[in-house]
Amino acid sequence: MMITARELNRATLSRQLLLERESLTVSDGVRRVVALQAQDPASPYLALWNRLTGFTPDELDAAFTGRSVVKATLMRITLHAVHAEDYWVFRAAMQPTLYASRLGSRFAAAGLTPADADELVPELLAFAGRPRTSAQMQAWIEERLGVEKKDGAWWGMKAYAPLHHVPTDASWSFGPRPSFITAGTGPVPTGREVRLQALQTLILRYVAGFGPASVADMAQFAMVRRTDVRQALRALGSALERLQGPDGSTLFDLPGAHRPPAETPAPPRLMAMWDSILLAYADRSRVIPPAYRPLVIRSNGDVLPTLLVDGHVAGVWRPVDGGIEATAFHSLAPAAWDGLAAEAQSLTTLLGDREAAVYRRYHHWWAKLPEADVRLL
Repeated sequence: MMITARELNRATLSRQLLLERESLTVSDGVRRVVALQAQDPASPYLALWNRLTGFTPDELDAAFTGRSVVKATLMRITLHAVHAEDYWVFRAAMQPTLYASRLGSRFAAAGLTPADADELVPELLAFAGRPRTSAQMQAWIEERLGVEKKDGAWWGMKAYAPLHHVPTDASWSFGPRPSFITAGTGPVPTGREVRLQALQTLILRYVAGFGPASVADMAQFAMVRRTDVRQALRALGSALERLQGPDGSTLFDLPGAHRPPAETPAPPRLMAMWDSILLAYADRSRVIPPAYRPLVIRSNGDVLPTLLVDGHVAGVWRPVDGGIEATAFHSLAPAAWDGLAAEAQSLTTLLGDREAAVYRRYHHWWAKLPEADVRLL
C-alpha cells in the first residue's frame, strides 16, 4: 500500500491530536502523544494546550506534583515529559544510548570509569530519596570523589542514574535551578533481550503516536542504532504493517491504524519550542518544508516556536507587548490569519496567567530571519 506525502502529514497530525483538540485528561493526553519535549519548562504546557480541549496549566502542575507525569532525560538524551508508567520501559530501551553518552566526554575526562558510575548509583539514589537540589547533589559527589571530579561526575550521573526532576514553585513547575528525586524502583534491563523487548514496546508506542514511520525515523526519535531498530522490527513481525512512503521508502504502522484522507482540513496552531512533531523524524519534511528547516531549527539546536498552517510550518511566533507577533515565511490566506489570530488570543490568555514573555531569551534569533510578513495578532 502506498501513502502520499499529504496523507502522511495528516496521519501525523491525527496521531498528535493536532487535527482536532480532544477531551482527555493530562495524563491520558501525554500518553497518547508518547512524550513531550521539555527542555524549556513552558513547552509541555503549550504542547498540551495545542492538543487538549479546555486545557489549564494547573492540570499539568498537578500531574507533575503527583508524579503521574514525570520529567526526565530520555529520548535523544534530552528532557521529556512522559506518563509515569512509560518511564521505565522507555529508559530500558534508551539505556545503551544514555550510558554511552554520559560516561564519555566530561565523565571520562574526570578520570572516571563505567565501574565508578555503577558503584555510585545505589548510594546516589538513596541520597535522592527525597528532593535534592543540583547543588546538594554536587556536594554529595564532591564528598566522595573530590572537587576535581565533581563536575564531570555530576554531568554524567544526571542521565546515567534514573532520576526525575522535581517540581518547584516556578511558573511552569520547573525553574532554572533543578531539583531531583530518584525515579524509584523499576525493571533493571540487565540483558540484551530485556532491552530488545523494551525497544519493541517503545517502537509500538512511537508508531501509535507518530506513525507511519521508517527505520530512520524510529532511530532518530530515540537516538538508537538502526541495526537495533531493525532487529526489534523483525521480532515484532506481523504486529506492524508495511507501507510505501512517498519517496519509495518502507514505512511501518499499526495494522488498521487511522490515516485520514489527504483532503482532511488541518487547523492553524501556534506550536511550542522543540515540539516533538518537528523533531521526531529523520525526514522532517512531512511537517517542515525543507527551505524553512534552517530558519526554525537553528545551528545550536534551538527549535523556534512555529506557525503551523495547513499542517506545515509556515513561520514563527513570539509574544510581544500587545499580543503575539507572527512571522509568516510565505503569503497566507485571510482565513489562515483569522485562525492564527483566534489561537493567539487563546494563547495570550494562557501566558498571561503564567509568563507573558515566554521564550524571551530566544528572541535574538529573530534578527537572523529573512524579510517576511510580520503581523501582531
